[in-house]
Amino acid sequence: MSKTPRNILWFEDLSRGDVALVGGKNSSLGEMVQQLGKKGIKVPGGFATTADAFRAYLAANTLDDRIAETLRRWQNHRLTLHDAGAQVRAMILDGAWPKDIEADILTAYRELSRRAGTTDLSVAVRSSATAEDLPDASFAGQQETYLNVRGEAALLAACRRCYASLFTDRAITYRTLKGFDHARVALSIGVQRMVRSDTGGSGVMFSIDTESGFDKVALITAAWGLGENVVQGAVNPDEYEVFKPFLAKKGLTPIIKKSLGAKEIKMIYAGAEGGATKNVPTSKAERAAFVLSDAEILSLARMAVTIEDHYGLPMDMEWARDGDTGEIFIVQARPETVQSRVKAGLIRSYSVKQAGTVLLKGLSVGSAVATGRVCLIESARDIDRFVDGAILVTGTTDPDWVPIMKRASAIVTDHGGRTSHAAIVSRELGLPAIVGTGTATHILHDEQEITVNCSGGDEGLIHQGLAEVTTADIRLDDLPPTRTKVMLNLANPSAAFRWWRLPFDGVGLARMEFVVMNALKVHPMALVHFDSLADADAKARIAELTRAYPDKTEYFVDGLARGLSQIAAVAWPRPVIIRMSDFKTNEYVRPRMPRHPAPPPRHGL
Repeated sequence: MSKTPRNILWFEDLSRGDVALVGGKNSSLGEMVQQLGKKGIKVPGGFATTADAFRAYLAANTLDDRIAETLRRWQNHRLTLHDAGAQVRAMILDGAWPKDIEADILTAYRELSRRAGTTDLSVAVRSSATAEDLPDASFAGQQETYLNVRGEAALLAACRRCYASLFTDRAITYRTLKGFDHARVALSIGVQRMVRSDTGGSGVMFSIDTESGFDKVALITAAWGLGENVVQGAVNPDEYEVFKPFLAKKGLTPIIKKSLGAKEIKMIYAGAEGGATKNVPTSKAERAAFVLSDAEILSLARMAVTIEDHYGLPMDMEWARDGDTGEIFIVQARPETVQSRVKAGLIRSYSVKQAGTVLLKGLSVGSAVATGRVCLIESARDIDRFVDGAILVTGTTDPDWVPIMKRASAIVTDHGGRTSHAAIVSRELGLPAIVGTGTATHILHDEQEITVNCSGGDEGLIHQGLAEVTTADIRLDDLPPTRTKVMLNLANPSAAFRWWRLPFDGVGLARMEFVVMNALKVHPMALVHFDSLADADAKARIAELTRAYPDKTEYFVDGLARGLSQIAAVAWPRPVIIRMSDFKTNEYVRPRMPRHPAPPPRHGL
């Protein structure tokens, strides 16, 4: 192995204080290798090129002045962003490797392969900028990652492409938006052993709830195959939430939410010479199954707690499960940059009146509401026609979309979960978004007036027309103390976390039948007698809801327990009063074409 620290450093020699040397991503990987391995956190081995190596590459190819001049021409409106970025990237890609840097990269790669007991090891080649993964700027996805890179020539080519990706259009725009000097940002490359998640699964994990900032839960998303599809929002992943205070209690399974994602595709190794990946459709069995077992969900949540406790702040992590060994690895960890910075003393609530027909549903990002006209763009090639202030509707977003996302009033996507690129950037920009709708680009059309409603919990609604929207700010510091205990009424598990910052003494009423209506959406007897249901449409909807449960009654048992647990989690350790239901037939059975008007439903005990 090369002894030259100026060009190459192994992860085990790095710590989180080395951001200026190897960027936020690689310094964090080194920190976990050094400090958390003995606590059960597994990180695939690897090495990083240094910021000095990047600067030496630019200097050896006399690129500094040429890059600065090109960016000045863009800032003076003599070049478009697209042309400026393309010119800078071409300069870097045309450069030659200084002999010492090339030798150090290849020597380290051979050593990494030797440690794995092979030659030409398959590696992930990741970009790590020195202004990245900071507490106030995530730079999520701004630079490139290349997976399943195999062989020395392929590695050098991927490293060169990583250097060039420091000047993608989106990276230039993001640095400008955040006030970073382009010339002062350098790029480190992380070369890391690939985890065989192409035959397993992968995803993203947060140590807090991403929408409310509720700090007693860990949120995990999961899909089959390599993790890029989850990060990019190309799939609707599974989603799990775990109540962290009970993780240390033996015999408990504190999973308070399990949502089955569509997981339509998965990314696998392409098998091509030199590596590469491809997307293939998932099987019906994969789409109908949860990626993670309960034991794996709890294991990941414990890792989230360990990493959060070590760093002392909420964390955003990427994980991968090796399909050959079953081992779960953490492949990235960075500070969460949105909810951890929210002012705790202010809660803004939204009221929506005169809302039109619900056109679509999806996962809500944020709690705001926006009204406006649709601007439907299906390809990044067409982003120049985006109308400022419109509601962006598209299949999915990647970092190339950031320049127009910040000009939108709201975001709607067909695909993606709450940890996708669209969700993360919308959250960071303070925009309401609804992701994973499935069919937004097919149902909505240009200039259509809609309301994007994220005020009702995890499920976001898209209404026809422009609703009347009002806001109310609750300043918690202004609330007077009371001698009477104040209890909340909560009925919708998906909205419960929104109120965790309120000063309250428990939940005074959680009506079970409301949890059934809001979270389960099916009567228990329809599950008991599923095979004999006569209504074909209802049977199809129930089959879709319960597709992960061979025994459909278990869907009701699990869902009710978890829905009530979400409400209880917000109040813990304060008391929660649950009112059971007798499921009165006049409230829960749809009448079959009554000849006479049905009597009004009776309410009460």
